[in-house]
Amino acid sequence: MDSSISTIAVVGAGQMGQGIAQVAAMSGYAVILMDQSGDALAGAQKATERSLNKLVAKERIAAELKDAALSRISTTTELADLADADLVVEAIVENGAIKKEIFATLDGLLGDHAILASNTSSISITELAASTSRPDRFIGMHFMNPVPIMKLVEVIKGLATSDETTAAIQAVADKMGKTTVYSEDSPGFLVNRILMPMINEAVVALHEGVGSVEDIDTAMKLGTNQPMGPLTLADFIGLDTCLAIMEVLHTNLGDSKYRPCPLLRNYVAAGWLGRKAGRGFYTYD
Repeated sequence: MDSSISTIAVVGAGQMGQGIAQVAAMSGYAVILMDQSGDALAGAQKATERSLNKLVAKERIAAELKDAALSRISTTTELADLADADLVVEAIVENGAIKKEIFATLDGLLGDHAILASNTSSISITELAASTSRPDRFIGMHFMNPVPIMKLVEVIKGLATSDETTAAIQAVADKMGKTTVYSEDSPGFLVNRILMPMINEAVVALHEGVGSVEDIDTAMKLGTNQPMGPLTLADFIGLDTCLAIMEVLHTNLGDSKYRPCPLLRNYVAAGWLGRKAGRGFYTYD
């Protein structure tokens, strides 16, 4: 059970971190949202309020729950302020070296009972855990985007993750109303091992002139009953994130079928990262 977990800290106030903080607060946990950028924290607070207001307007939650959830979230720009957290969920950029540095720092700050979790979408949990002195209390907790809407959480045990840690994270996910699946600690885990090669192949089809952006997306939406086409989804995820995951798959599995498409590399080099940049495969206002 998660009876020992009452305070959850989230590192990273981007779209994923904001969503995780919101869902945790709605589930009754005290939440500390940390980011080195005060502007990012202010943006996350506004995004949380907007999201909760929409849920109230749609009568999915009561106004009282919105107010209670907002009151449970505090923010900070200092990792040291997370010292009393029972669970820390890291949700920063998909860069192993930066994640390891943060986890090593957190390891020296937190109580012995605290659990460290990464929202990484592709990086080895065992490798990240090795940067700490508590690999038994380290786990992968990969939320789907947008977190308040998507029901799935991938749970990934590292080589040393204990059954007690796994049970505690399962209880947290249950309390959040999430459905869990378990993946081995393999590059990309389950979702991105399957999803990212599909997105990459859609970019290859565009690169080779097999079809236009619109036709590729329409073909996959209507031909395979997906809610959005792969290029729209790539823009939503962020092309830099898609590229980073493909790089992990290609490097760690060594199979040429995971080689990132040159067009994907070019878009990222140009700063055309998708929705968050105003331009990707589509142009956004």
